[in-house]
Amino acid sequence: MTIAYFDCFAGISGDMTLGALVDAGADPAVIDAAVEALRLGSEVKVEVRREARGHIGGTRVLVETHERTERTVPSLRGVVEDADLPVGVKRPALDAINRLGQAEARIHQVSEQALHLHELGGADTLVDLVGAFWLLQDLDVGQVYASPLPAPRGRKEAMPLPAPASVRVLEGTGAIFEGAEGGRELVTPTGAAILAAVARFERPALALRAIGYGIGARETPGNALAVWIGEEVRTQTGVTVIETNLDDMAPNLLAALCEDLMSAGALDVSVTPALMKKGRAGHLLSVMSAPELVAGLTDHLLRHSTTLGVRLTPVKRVLAQRRIVEVQTSLGAAHVKVKELGGKAIDVAPEYEDCRRIARESGQDVAQVIRLVAETARRELGLS
Repeated sequence: MTIAYFDCFAGISGDMTLGALVDAGADPAVIDAAVEALRLGSEVKVEVRREARGHIGGTRVLVETHERTERTVPSLRGVVEDADLPVGVKRPALDAINRLGQAEARIHQVSEQALHLHELGGADTLVDLVGAFWLLQDLDVGQVYASPLPAPRGRKEAMPLPAPASVRVLEGTGAIFEGAEGGRELVTPTGAAILAAVARFERPALALRAIGYGIGARETPGNALAVWIGEEVRTQTGVTVIETNLDDMAPNLLAALCEDLMSAGALDVSVTPALMKKGRAGHLLSVMSAPELVAGLTDHLLRHSTTLGVRLTPVKRVLAQRRIVEVQTSLGAAHVKVKELGGKAIDVAPEYEDCRRIARESGQDVAQVIRLVAETARRELGLS
C-alpha cells in the first residue's frame, strides 16, 4: 500500500499541503479540476511555481481569491456536496469542513448557522481541502501519517498560540504537539483539518519512493512542509520456515551451506545441536524465507546437503522498525542500528565491524569501543 508521511517540521497549512503533494509527483492539473468541480472559477486563480526558503527548494501553490464570498459552514458543505467529485475525495473534504465548523462553533459559542468564518469561509479553503484529498488520491495514497506538530507558546495579536481553532480541530485525533520557538501560527486550521480527517499521528516504516516540499507564504528559511511518499513496510509479515535434520554432514560443509543460503536470499539461517536417532549427534538446520523464495531455497538445500527431505511451516513474524545512524565518538565515527517501536527509539546495537576497526586503530579493547559507541548513541537519541 502506498502511504504518505507529512513531516511538519515548520507546521502545515492548506497551500503548503498542495505544494508538497505536487512536488512529490502529483499532477498539478488536479487542483484546476477541483476548482472546476467546485464551480469556483470566477472566484479563484491558482498559480503553481518553484520557490525556495533558505536551502529548501520546493513547490509553492498560490490560491488567490477575487470577488471574495464568505460562506457559512452549511454553505461550504453544500458546495462540496453538489460538486462532481470522487467519493474518496468528497468524504474526507466534508469531514474536514465539519471539524472546522464544530471547532469554530465551540470557540465562539454560537451555532454553525450563525457562525462567521471570515478567512475560513472563502473559496480558497474549499480548494485547499478538496485539492489536498484529490492530490492524495492521484498519488494512490491509501493511508496518511503525520509527525508531531510544532506549537509555539504566546500570542499573535489578541489570539493565543497555537491557534485555538487548530487545536480544537485536532482534539481527539491523537495529534502530538511539541514546543517551538517564535510567535507565529505554524499550524493553520485548514492544515489541521486535513490531518484530522485522514492522518494517523505516528511514524510509519516505508520504502521511500518520492519526497516533496511545499513552500509556505512566509519568506523564512526552512518554511516548508515535507511529504514522504512510499510503500508501506509491514511490521507483521508472513514467512516460511524450512527445516531439516542433518547427522552426516561435515561441519565445514555445513558452514558453507549456511553462507550460500543467505546469499540466495534467506532471511535467516540457524543451526541448533540436536540428538538424533540411535544417539547420534546432529544438527537442526532452520531457514527463514520469504514465500516467493521458498522453492529456490528448498531446491538448494536438497541439492547441496545430505538431507532426503525438508519440512515447510508457514509462520507470522512481528518486526520492530530499524534504521542506521552514524555517531561521532572520541575514538572515531561508527554506525549504529537503532531499534524502534511506534516511531520511537528503544534500543541501539553498534555495528561490530566499525567497532573492530576503531579498536585496531586506537589500540583499545573492542568491548570498550562497543560500550563507548552504544553510550554515545543512547545519549544522542535520548535513551540514557
